[in-house]
Amino acid sequence: MKILLIEDEQELAKSIQNYLSTNQFICEWAKDKTNAIEKTIMYNYDCILLDLMLPDGDGLEILTSLKKQQKTEGVIIISAKESLGTKIKGFQLGADDYLTKPFHLSELLVRIQALIRRKSFKGNNLITFNEIEVDVFSKILKVNNSLIEITKKEIDLLLFLIANNDKVLSKSAIAEHLSGDMADLLDNHDFVYTHIKNLKNKLKKHTTNNYIKSVYGLGYKWQDD
Repeated sequence: MKILLIEDEQELAKSIQNYLSTNQFICEWAKDKTNAIEKTIMYNYDCILLDLMLPDGDGLEILTSLKKQQKTEGVIIISAKESLGTKIKGFQLGADDYLTKPFHLSELLVRIQALIRRKSFKGNNLITFNEIEVDVFSKILKVNNSLIEITKKEIDLLLFLIANNDKVLSKSAIAEHLSGDMADLLDNHDFVYTHIKNLKNKLKKHTTNNYIKSVYGLGYKWQDD
């Protein structure tokens, strides 16, 4: 799962990035408003962490930009500003949560997990789709009650497909979700086919349903037979 951290304090940003990485998140970093808006235009994220006091403008302007772009990412404001007026303005502009600095990284993680559950999985930590059961944050997969050995990339791919049930996802969208912004630097996205193939084979051993469909010339989608 992919996070965008918008934070100008480099030491804090690195600390958050390292912590989230150890908890199986891809965390991209934008150090100012300009870079942050560029990233939100170019990429999609599961959650955005937004500082309000940025060197080139007010972080609230990023919320306005997200609304104009009709973006649906969940946003957690992380700021030293704790006035009631600032909080109300943030929520009015579309923020989902507000965490006042300083904070414990463990609390930030819980807030992120809760927000992703609400936004992508209707508040559930345990996702079920027919005979398939996925624990979102423990990264555990069961099919017909059998525990399946699966890599982090494969379970992230599975969750991405299920969360976008019946929607066609391009190779580039899947590559970006699995590898972050660096997907743009790759010569090709052939690794997506490899992950799709491996996931299909693992599911095939425990279910007769073929949920992952190839859509010629477009990409892949998750669909009930």
